[in-house]
Amino acid sequence: MKLNYLSSTIAIAALYLSGSLYAQKSDTLKEKTIEEVVVIGYGKAKAKDLTGSVSVINLNKTGNQPVADIGQAIQGRASGVTVINSGEPGSNVTFRIRGTGTIQNNNPLIVVDGMPLNGGLNQINMSDVESINILKDASSTAIYGSRGANGVVMITTKRGAKGGILNFDTFTGIQSVSNMIKVLDASQYAQLNNEMLANAGLTPNPEFANPSSLGAGTNWLGALFNPSILSSYSLSYGDRSEKSNLYVSTSYFNQKGVVLNTNYDRYIVQINGDTKLKSFLKVGNSVKLQHDIKKNGSYDIKGTILSLPTRPIYDTNGNWAGPGSNPLLYGDIDNPIGKATIVENSTKGYNIQGNIYAEAEIIKDLKFKSLGGIETNIWYNRTWSPKYSWGVKSQENSYLFEGSNRSITLLWDNTLTYDKTIGKHHINAVVGSSAQNNKYNYLSASVQKFASDNTQQIDNGILQPVQHGNASEWAIMSYLGRVNYNFANKYYVTATIRRDGSSRFGMDNRWGWFPSAALAWRISNENFLKNSNIINNLKLRLGYGITGNQEIGNYSFSSSYNTYLYNFNNSYVSAVLPTVLPNPNVKWEGQEQYNAGFDLDLFNNRISLIVDGYVKNTNDMLVPMSVPVTSGYSDVYVPSINAGKIQNKGFEVTLSTKNIIKNDFKWSSDAVFSYNKNNVESINSDTPIITASGGFNSAIGLIKAGYPVNVFYGYITDGIFQNQSEVDSHAVQMPGSNSATSTAPGDIRFKDLNNDGVINDKDRTVIGNPNPKFTFSLNNTFNYKNFDLTIFLQGSYGNDIFNANRMYTEAMSIIQNQSTAVLGRWTGEGTSNNIPRAIYGDPNQNSRVSDRYIEDGSYLKIKNINLSYTLPKDVFGQNFNSVKIFVSAQNLVTWTKYSGFDPEVPVNGIDNGTYPITRTVSLGLNIGF
Repeated sequence: MKLNYLSSTIAIAALYLSGSLYAQKSDTLKEKTIEEVVVIGYGKAKAKDLTGSVSVINLNKTGNQPVADIGQAIQGRASGVTVINSGEPGSNVTFRIRGTGTIQNNNPLIVVDGMPLNGGLNQINMSDVESINILKDASSTAIYGSRGANGVVMITTKRGAKGGILNFDTFTGIQSVSNMIKVLDASQYAQLNNEMLANAGLTPNPEFANPSSLGAGTNWLGALFNPSILSSYSLSYGDRSEKSNLYVSTSYFNQKGVVLNTNYDRYIVQINGDTKLKSFLKVGNSVKLQHDIKKNGSYDIKGTILSLPTRPIYDTNGNWAGPGSNPLLYGDIDNPIGKATIVENSTKGYNIQGNIYAEAEIIKDLKFKSLGGIETNIWYNRTWSPKYSWGVKSQENSYLFEGSNRSITLLWDNTLTYDKTIGKHHINAVVGSSAQNNKYNYLSASVQKFASDNTQQIDNGILQPVQHGNASEWAIMSYLGRVNYNFANKYYVTATIRRDGSSRFGMDNRWGWFPSAALAWRISNENFLKNSNIINNLKLRLGYGITGNQEIGNYSFSSSYNTYLYNFNNSYVSAVLPTVLPNPNVKWEGQEQYNAGFDLDLFNNRISLIVDGYVKNTNDMLVPMSVPVTSGYSDVYVPSINAGKIQNKGFEVTLSTKNIIKNDFKWSSDAVFSYNKNNVESINSDTPIITASGGFNSAIGLIKAGYPVNVFYGYITDGIFQNQSEVDSHAVQMPGSNSATSTAPGDIRFKDLNNDGVINDKDRTVIGNPNPKFTFSLNNTFNYKNFDLTIFLQGSYGNDIFNANRMYTEAMSIIQNQSTAVLGRWTGEGTSNNIPRAIYGDPNQNSRVSDRYIEDGSYLKIKNINLSYTLPKDVFGQNFNSVKIFVSAQNLVTWTKYSGFDPEVPVNGIDNGTYPITRTVSLGLNIGF
């Protein structure tokens, strides 16, 4: 499998390089290169002057993708940046920049128009975005100090353009599941059920006496998954004059999920403006108003997979059907289609993110800027579950839950920027302060039983009223400074310092310093290379810095108390008891990072190569403290202490080529390659930290010193016992001589790793690694006259997936449907050496966590193909600036050995009923007036 992926990658690289070599022979580039300006923390810089590692996303090559947010659009576009999608409507992507650096929050800081964003990227309309830059190394992220450890994503929204431009963008797409899991039909299941019960010495279901007569039965998955529509509409206007500019847009996005009764609606209004009041004074704003509605029923993907094909969705009266009275015959799974239909879950969000600023030139080359911002996130959650009775399954009372959440963040930044060129010397310096405060409130209530289900209000409920409410607050105060200096555009020095104080830490550790420094040498500007016809640009970069992570939750330094009621002399008395031991010494997670790289442009900028190598050490990582029960505090809910270490090291390559440039035809390519090696060096204990658990109260994922983060943990399988002599000669797994209650032929043989003659918890070991060895992508763009074609490939290599779905779909131990993989089960000596026998109760615990469920998660996808045509201007006359139509396909083809819905699973590598990534084909239109 892995050799196949490696050979495919080599083949792609060979084709890519052949195009690059051709670039050296084609016509001389006549286009004038524009010096690109990159948005960095608290300022801007020319791309050629950068000393740190910054990925600039080319939005021209990500447009026209039928996706809900920009996070999905930039997947695979930046080296060192991993983006993990979810197919669920309204969900946010997960970012990892240069690996997992902590067991706490690994999400990067997202800054939109100068203001940190608490909400997700799905709150941003992709058509409103002007630029996306990703700061990756410490020399570029240290300006954000305590929040820069996980990288920074800089997003700038659009401003007005000269001449006044009115744009309308729309697309409509059809989504479908690309790889449906195959389960047994009614006849196959009945045969399996008979065998499973007979092997356990139980009486088979008499209704299954003739399995072949049952036919296909109920297609539960077909009822849950259906093709669905997503659509987007965006209207914007931008204009600019000498003294002011204005950009206004409104957009609507709707995505109906492929899972029954899932839906997402989003409305956004963006208003950006700048006005020059005086020659020395400018004011402006960036305001975004967003409202979204996320709805879903109580869908259960795993439960739907396991529902019996011998049971109908509806009974003879047209009502929802349920299981019969005997669970040994009919199982006990509720009707998943009924639950997905009648239960109502909704989240309504009302979000505002905006800032206003004033910028004054105090004296020549010295500017003062003051920016005030606010982000308000208000969302309401509601669940309504009506009473029902389906077979032996019932919910006697209707249930209503309502919750209200409010998060308000205030920001005030003040900066002084000095930018001056004196002869061959150029200096850009910024100093300033930043203050941010957040207040969060939560209130909820639930109640059961209503006089009428038409009166769905909390006050109308009768039984078991429950209410909850809490509030929290955090604040951060910062002082920052940065100096960029270059001499003769050859020698560059950047020095940054930030001092942060956070309320999340105790008084003695509230403040921290975060310094960084970087050097760069543009060799191409030296006399011996200045007139080179081959090397247009060659710059070496070297950087070092320390950043931090304050995303540990509030009040980690203090004790936690719970309230209780207890009976004293027949009266209820309230009490407050401590649960979490305080740790006033908790402090920042510090991250030390080294970066070395070079930028190379060749052959009149036809070939551009960016290479970076890095070592990222997370020191003082927060890990759980060992608390003895004798302390009086909980040994389950424990404080965190700064005692862990994680190292990430790797290298990144970005290669861009302009392969062919003719008058009517152009071909360019962009390749991205990222390698990262993760290792946990210390967690302050020999006891691993369990991050995910599976059946039989055992671990699946854990963090253990000497291994990568979130490795899988379990038993090693060694084939299937084919006869009794093999069982007798092996270590004891489940003792006994009765095949219905002990280990027998057809059961899985587990390795006795400690050679003590008994298979038990001591024989568990690391069985897999969810972290890929490398990720890669290749984008080809073709332009022929008015046609544009992009083909984007993206993939991952060397990561394992723990397919937890198979713990249930290949268990063959309880009354549930199974996947078609069990058709190859063991039924006698020599029949199978990987799928065990079917037996009710699973006496050998064949379904225990083991390498049986570890699968190669490597994949290669045609992530996007987009074909567009720009109509000639004379077709519609002078009133139209441009008209473009396009057809796009997202996740068109996936090459993988993974047996689940899709190899893009959560970051921990565990697939347990994950909402699948969808294939989407869309048609769109862009009109500019």
